[in-house]
Amino acid sequence: MKQWAPDARGDGPLALLEAAWGEIVGPGIAQNSYPARIDDKTLLVIARSSAWSHQLSFLALEILRLVAARAPGAGIERLRFRIGPQPTRGRAAPPSGPPPALAAPEPHLEASSPGEALERFREAVERQGRAKRRAGWKECSVCAALISPRSAAACASCQATLEDERSAAVARLVSEAPWLGFAGTAALIDGLKKREYERVRNRLLTRWWATLAQARAAKRLSRAGRERSIASSYVLLKSELSPEEIIPATVRNVLGDELAELLYGTTKG
Repeated sequence: MKQWAPDARGDGPLALLEAAWGEIVGPGIAQNSYPARIDDKTLLVIARSSAWSHQLSFLALEILRLVAARAPGAGIERLRFRIGPQPTRGRAAPPSGPPPALAAPEPHLEASSPGEALERFREAVERQGRAKRRAGWKECSVCAALISPRSAAACASCQATLEDERSAAVARLVSEAPWLGFAGTAALIDGLKKREYERVRNRLLTRWWATLAQARAAKRLSRAGRERSIASSYVLLKSELSPEEIIPATVRNVLGDELAELLYGTTKG
């Protein structure tokens, strides 16, 4: 699994969250929890006690939104809480400039309980939300989180999800109808750019060729013979010709004689 960790300069997504944890969740919660690891799109938060872990779980969705706003590139989609000791060494100073989610904290009084700290957190989020609305911030068209007036219609996290879904739709269409080419695919998917189409096309060609090369190396097809359907799609997508234009010579040129012979028998002549 892919795991995020601070890079040599200390400016990776986890380091960013560690430095800004007090701004994200408020000083009361930050003194009793910290972000420990980003693993498989999940942020692990270490809480001081079972009471803190239990209480924080109730605010997981709101904390997740604030975390995504601070570090959208980390791709964090879930939170997980675990009980553990808190660091004894000093935390890194928060980065300069206004925090993206919560206003600068007011003079702090130590919270007497997790419930009190969480209530302060709720109030800070609501206060910051009102301030942002007055400043012209708008709601994400997908999750309704507040985003900058200069942002696109969706927040960074939702935009990434939309792009993933869009790429999957392009991949399905290119796989099922490879002869459409960019123009035909773009006619069915609004706003499709040539670069995005080529990225999906090249990924499919690479994956299909790996399957075909494996069959060629083994000198045999799978029991179901699925390599033939893969080869048909590969030839269409690689050659960018219509099905009517494909002739045996095209198949040999794209696949090579050895693979064409394995798939279809004698193709020369």
